[in-house]
Amino acid sequence: MTGEAATVSPTQPHPVQGDPDLRSIGAMNTALTLDVVSDISCPWCAVGLSALQQAIAQVSAQVSAQGSDPATEPPLTVSLRCQPFELNPQMPPGGQDIGEHLTQKYGSTPEQQAQIRETIRQRGAEVGFTFNTQGRGRIYNTFDAHRLLHWADIEHPAQQLALKMALLHACHTERQAMDEPEVLLAAVRAAGLDATRAQAVLDSELFAEEVREQEAFYTSHGIHAVPAVVINGRHLVSGGQPVEVYVQALRQVAAAS
Repeated sequence: MTGEAATVSPTQPHPVQGDPDLRSIGAMNTALTLDVVSDISCPWCAVGLSALQQAIAQVSAQVSAQGSDPATEPPLTVSLRCQPFELNPQMPPGGQDIGEHLTQKYGSTPEQQAQIRETIRQRGAEVGFTFNTQGRGRIYNTFDAHRLLHWADIEHPAQQLALKMALLHACHTERQAMDEPEVLLAAVRAAGLDATRAQAVLDSELFAEEVREQEAFYTSHGIHAVPAVVINGRHLVSGGQPVEVYVQALRQVAAAS
């Protein structure tokens, strides 16, 4: 794990509860760090991250609208970092039919899977993320994608989120093979990053140890399902939540800072 923004308290992060008065944030001089623990192959992670970005924009706008003096009360600042989690670390090259995988892992029927896909499609549409739910897709190993995200965090932190969204788009909108180097490099280019440098990462074992350490760190601190958003290293919001839930969480933590 690298960087102070990724730290979590020695105890498990605790859930955010309550809904503070927005007026208490208007006078805050505070910064929020958000560590988003997620996997590219998880559709709820795409929903949650899209909703979280909208929530950040809403809360930032609400704080600015309070009319505080920036000379004495700087506006709310939010730093977001994507942290790794693998739902299927043992997935072999070429992946697996997603329907077959869900039946084996969860015992779900085709009818249940179709209902879940429609729910996810609707939730994605609400936050501007498009899911391709036609036909049968596949699920892939995402370790190399996480290595690229770690590389982006180290060398181009301002573009890490763009890379994450490009990878989610490739996986869930375009249904690309997420263990194929060319698919990953296309996402790198879409995020405005150096594909030659990314190729060097893929051709080596760079950042493999660091990614595994981060994965182990978060699971050892009680995160066993994703998405999970850790705010300021100690406040946890679990699951792909609606925008309003993230807004409430950000407001509460900002007010308590």
